[in-house]
Amino acid sequence: MKPGAHFPTELLSRVEDAGLNASAPQEQLLIDGWLVRYSPGKAKRARCINAVAAGRLSLSQRIALCEPVYEGAGLPMIMRITPFSAPEGLDDALGMLGWRRFDDTRTMVLAELGPLQAPAPGHGLTLEPVDSERFAEEIGRLRGSPPLQRLAHAQRLARAPVPHTALLVRRDGEVVACGQMAIETNLVGLYDIFTANAERGRGLGRLLCTHLLQRAHELGARCAYLQVDSDNTSARRVYQRLGFADGYAYHYRSSDPTAS
Repeated sequence: MKPGAHFPTELLSRVEDAGLNASAPQEQLLIDGWLVRYSPGKAKRARCINAVAAGRLSLSQRIALCEPVYEGAGLPMIMRITPFSAPEGLDDALGMLGWRRFDDTRTMVLAELGPLQAPAPGHGLTLEPVDSERFAEEIGRLRGSPPLQRLAHAQRLARAPVPHTALLVRRDGEVVACGQMAIETNLVGLYDIFTANAERGRGLGRLLCTHLLQRAHELGARCAYLQVDSDNTSARRVYQRLGFADGYAYHYRSSDPTAS
């Protein structure tokens, strides 16, 4: 999907920049126009290459410079391809080298975030704000993430250049859903919206998003964005009902068959 299908390209470019800022790990380098991230956490945005500028070296030279970074971190080398990746033919060039394509994703945008009145939690439900360390532990537990990924997530959030605000949803005291937001100027990004398998289909995702968006508007946000797997139809329906629409698509490529 080319940028600007539903929204101005300038807005989508700002959303892309905000998403990079919100997911910035401490472990990153700039290599000839490539933003090289190598955090050991779960989020691919924090352990992949973003080609933010065309650079001066050849593709093979840049790959050669990045390979030892990922080997040293014990991670597969992954490239994130967006409509803003440079140069324009990068995706095709990687495909010609045999880098496989995976994890098609949509960045969805709510261009005009107005005031909201979030519903009260239902019977037995409570919403609890938590700090980054607690949030990383709880969502890691819900996802079944190993301890190293939970620690990397907590550290990335604690050091993030953009402040994050996190919420847990409890049913009768047990954490059943969670989510967070990152605000940069008048943009708010929703991240890690996750519901336990047994609780899905009960409106917890919508409840979480509505409360986060209401708070974001109170703090000055007027545009919202999020990222979701293209085949996650149930989540995409929830976001569409909240007013989000597809802004642009992105995907990943890697020469490593185990990369995910």
